[in-house]
Amino acid sequence: MPEPVRARLEALGEAPTSVIVVGSMNADYTVTTKRLPKPGETVNGGAMRILPGGKGANQASAAARLGANVRMLGAVGEDANADFLIGKLDEAGVDTTDILHVEGPSGTTLITVSAEGENTIVYSPGSNAKATAGYVQSHRATIAECAVLGLCLESPISTVIAAAETAHDAGVTVLLNDSPFMDELPHELVEATDILLVNQHEVAQLLGLPDDGGTDYDWYEVTSRFTDYGFDRAIVTLGASGSIVIEDGRWHRVSAVQVDAVDTTGCGDSFMGTVLASLAAGYTLLQSAQIGSYVSAYAATKLGAQSAYGTVEEIVSYFS
Repeated sequence: MPEPVRARLEALGEAPTSVIVVGSMNADYTVTTKRLPKPGETVNGGAMRILPGGKGANQASAAARLGANVRMLGAVGEDANADFLIGKLDEAGVDTTDILHVEGPSGTTLITVSAEGENTIVYSPGSNAKATAGYVQSHRATIAECAVLGLCLESPISTVIAAAETAHDAGVTVLLNDSPFMDELPHELVEATDILLVNQHEVAQLLGLPDDGGTDYDWYEVTSRFTDYGFDRAIVTLGASGSIVIEDGRWHRVSAVQVDAVDTTGCGDSFMGTVLASLAAGYTLLQSAQIGSYVSAYAATKLGAQSAYGTVEEIVSYFS
C-alpha cells in the first residue's frame, strides 16, 4: 500500500464531519457452490448462512468500520432479522437511532457464491419499501448536519429523490449509486446528485455504450456523455480493471488491487462506503477512489458483505 494512501486511510477516523446513508437493510441468505447454476439447473451447495446486508447498510457499515461518523436512515420489519440487522450496524459503529420499525418482514436477499468468488443475487425489499419520502423529510435536520449523503436504489424512488433534494438544499454532497440499475434516472434526482457511481455494465446501459467491460472505451467521450446526462463527477468501477474517476471534464484511472478473492458480494458497497468516508474527511474524489480500491479488495478476501469489511488496522496489516 503506497504511503500516501495508507496515511489518508489511517486519518479517516479524525474527520469532524459525518456521513449519512439513506437506504436498505437486508438479511442475506448465502450459500456457496462449486459453480453458479445455469437457468433451470440444480447444483449442490454448502451450508446456508444468514449474513447482514442491504446496499445501504453495507455502505454505512463499511464507512463506520473505517472510523467515520455514520448515521443510517431506513426501515426494518418486526421479525427476528430486524434485531439482527440493527445489532450488526451497532457493532460496526453506525448510529441507528432514527431507523424506522414497520410491520411485516425485513428486507432479504438470496445469494449464491461460486468457488471463484462470483455471485448471483435476488432481492426482496420487504420493509425497505416502507421507508417513505415523508419519513426522510422528517429527518431533514439530521441530514443537514452531515457532510455527505449516500444513496442507492433499493429504496422507493420517491424516497431516494426526497433524500437527495433534502441534502442538496442543505448543501450536503450527494453520492448516488445507480444500483439496482435504472437506465432513465428521474430529472429531479439527477439535478440533486453531485456524484454518480456505476459499474462497467451500468455505464454501458446508462450512456448507450457497447458493454465491453470498459476495456475499449474512449473515456474522453464517456466524460462528455456523463456531462450531457447531467453528471460532472462520476466513478465507474471496472472490477478487476480498477476504476475510472471523472471530474471537471477530466478522467483518471485507478488501478485495481490484486488479491485472492473468496467472495465479491458487497465489495462494491465497501468501495462506496469508503468513498463516502473519504469525502467526509475532505479528500478529493480521486483520492477517495484510491483508498476504496484497497478497502474493497480486502473485502473480497472474506465471505459475505458486512462480515467481510475490515477496520483500518486490519486493512493496513493485510497489505503491509
